[in-house]
Amino acid sequence: MSKLNLAPYGVLLPVIAMLPGCIQIAAPDKPIEINLNVNVKQEVVVRLQKDAEDLIANNPELFPQ
Repeated sequence: MSKLNLAPYGVLLPVIAMLPGCIQIAAPDKPIEINLNVNVKQEVVVRLQKDAEDLIANNPELFPQ
């Protein structure tokens, strides 16, 4: 029958008990900003380009070549 050695836990327990006084959690002063403008701009440009192509194709008299 093997015995469980609890000696390391006896050393770690007081250290772990002192940690809550050392750790501080605080909200940041400035809000976190996630910039997603690149993807939105690309989608808008593609949609505008498609709309322009459709307008030119449907109204060739407005855009002579």
